[in-house]
Amino acid sequence: MSDFYHSINTLIQKVESAEAGVTRCSQVLDGAPQFGLVDWLDAQPVFPKFYWQPRNAEEEVVALGQLCTFLDPAPAYQILSENQRIWGGRSFDGRTDKNPRCMSSFFFLPQVELIRQNEHWQLAANINDDKEKTLDCLRSLQHSVSPLMPVEASVSTLSHCPDKQQWSGLIDKALNEINETAVKKIVLARETTLELVEPIKPAQLLKMSAGKNHDSYHFLLALDEKHSFLGSTPERLYQRTEKTLYTEALAGTSGRGESEGEDRELASWLKNDVKNLVENQYVVDDILERLTLCADETRVDNQVQLVKLRKVQHLRRRIEANLKPGINGVHLLGALQPTAAVAGLPRHESKRFIEKYEPFRRGWYAGSVGYISHQKAEFCVAIRSALIQGNIVKLYAGAGILPGSEAENEWTELDKKVSTLLSLITDQYPQGAAS
Repeated sequence: MSDFYHSINTLIQKVESAEAGVTRCSQVLDGAPQFGLVDWLDAQPVFPKFYWQPRNAEEEVVALGQLCTFLDPAPAYQILSENQRIWGGRSFDGRTDKNPRCMSSFFFLPQVELIRQNEHWQLAANINDDKEKTLDCLRSLQHSVSPLMPVEASVSTLSHCPDKQQWSGLIDKALNEINETAVKKIVLARETTLELVEPIKPAQLLKMSAGKNHDSYHFLLALDEKHSFLGSTPERLYQRTEKTLYTEALAGTSGRGESEGEDRELASWLKNDVKNLVENQYVVDDILERLTLCADETRVDNQVQLVKLRKVQHLRRRIEANLKPGINGVHLLGALQPTAAVAGLPRHESKRFIEKYEPFRRGWYAGSVGYISHQKAEFCVAIRSALIQGNIVKLYAGAGILPGSEAENEWTELDKKVSTLLSLITDQYPQGAAS
């Protein structure tokens, strides 16, 4: 612990002595700190807080404090220097008539970052034109870091919006829309609200999820002590490195089997089920269409892959593209979000149906979370996510509705998806819980 905080003091000295024009200082650590990054994030008093671990787990970042904030990320390019990144995301329906109080997007250039890249560690401080603000953040960092304990929660009430009866009616409306219009697919979602006897720490749930839900992006955005959004999502929106783009169609779902044999049967069914294959192809086609103005060349996997997660398995096809000159991370956000995997197809018509008939506001759920810089950018799709406000936890899951969809089967799919996080909070619904 003392070596780590010696590194903080060294970084403070570098910032204090930085000459005019220097925008970032960093300090390489001799080895891994004697604590987990999520534990360290939780111990710090500075907001906003952001945690990021991509799907390949090659990087981990804690970003603290705001040097600059952006409700529209595009102007950030004017102030970002080399190696600087803004962190944050875009909501699904913020600043719409349905959800006018939610921000459409929120990004910030942090004051301090703790970064692991494979086995290499560093502390970094952004200065730009406000050195004293960053110094205040560095000096406020807490030295005492206690390991977060597993979540032990008692659930007093659990309810779904829509409930099961409303869900059935919503499916009928969606199928009618698909049958009578040019809409091919509508993704409908459910909000599951838990009222806990005592509040839990968002970082507790994140730490447990990161330890259990592998092959996923893990993220947390805490704007203040009372509002945190977190998730463990398998879905990449996009990754950009210079002029190369990597994205994917992740659509088509089944549960995991109780035995190896049952699991193989479910996997075989999923890879050959016409409805799920069509759903995945719709997402591929939509992404390729949206990349028309952004890319000179695109390449798509010939075969679907099977992605096996703790509670569910999905169909995935990877897509690679060569970007046209001048295309940056903000352009790609506008082109790709929301995908057909979380909204439907066509985008405008399916999203209009969602805004009209879905009985809750999605907010950050089904939006995107990640970072932007000059050299690269990466975003995940904010599914398998939770909004935590004190002792209230809201969990989210969605299902793609196509011809042949049945309300009961789609409801079961929602249960399996939401169990990614729900099973870490409680292993049983409270007596009399709404269904």
